[in-house]
This record gives sequence, C-alpha cells and structure tokens, in this order.
Amino acid sequence: MKKLFLLLLLSLPCSATIYYYLPEEKLESGVVIDKLVVSKKHHTMQAFSNGRVVKVYSIAIGKGHGDKQQEGDRCTPEGIYQIINKNPNSGYHKNLGISYPNKKDREQAKKRGVPPGGDVKIHALKNGRGYIGKFHRWRDWTNGCIAVTNEEMDELYEHVQIGSPIIINP
Repeated sequence: MKKLFLLLLLSLPCSATIYYYLPEEKLESGVVIDKLVVSKKHHTMQAFSNGRVVKVYSIAIGKGHGDKQQEGDRCTPEGIYQIINKNPNSGYHKNLGISYPNKKDREQAKKRGVPPGGDVKIHALKNGRGYIGKFHRWRDWTNGCIAVTNEEMDELYEHVQIGSPIIINP
C-alpha cells in the first residue's frame, strides 16, 4: 500500500507537467469563427465556422452560480449576445467584448431595482500571470466573464468576427 501511495504521489507532478505542456491543436490560418456557443455546465466554448464546429475550448467562468442577475454577483450571463469589440490593451492580455446587458437583461434588472452590470468579456489571464496557463481552468475565478489561456485568446482574437453571436447556455 505504501508503494502504491508513493507511486501516485510521484506521478502527480509528472501528470501536471504533461497537462501544462501538452500542445493543443491550433486553428488553420484563414478560418473565420462566426459563432460561439458556451456551456457553463461543461465549461466549454464551441467555435463555429459556417455551421461546423472548428474547435472546442475549455473555459473558466464566473465564481457565482446561475444566470447573471445584477452588477457584482460574479455570475456569467446566460442568453444570446454578440461579440461587440476587440481590445488588445486589456488588463487580461486581450479580450473580446460581449453585448451584455441586452434589452431583456436591463428590463429584468429594472424590475428588481438593481443595476444589471456590464463589461462582460471573453478574456485571457491577468497581465503578468500568463504562466498559469491551462491550470486556470481548474476552478471558476472570473467576476462573470469567460476565461481562456493567453494563447487561446490570441487565436480567438485573430479568428472571431465582431458581430458574431455568442450563445451562453447554463
């Protein structure tokens, strides 16, 4: 039993190193991502081009649980939105802006008497923390955004069109 425990203990750093450095498939040059579909439950974001899934990203989301209800709840919104801008000078490497809150979100927040919040993004890791890499996926840590690695953000930044729909499912 001690040998098995020791073997498991020694295999953890090796497994973590392999996970960290194992290269992921890159999108081909010229691919245009025209739709993103997020599954918060599965922590995935599918990228589509002409109706075909071209890549699936593992993501981290907001610390809060459920649909975004108001500013500061740390929940990632659920619904149909659009990519509205690209920011190369973000505090989180780069980001893609999401059109939250939409009309429905604003109306629901108004009924509750709370601000809906905003500034929801797909972003990478905080500047200076890119070394965290894929390990960021091991827990939800954003304030309501969708997070990917810096390398994945570079790829999304290059391939996603402004105006593309992003569907965020529970």
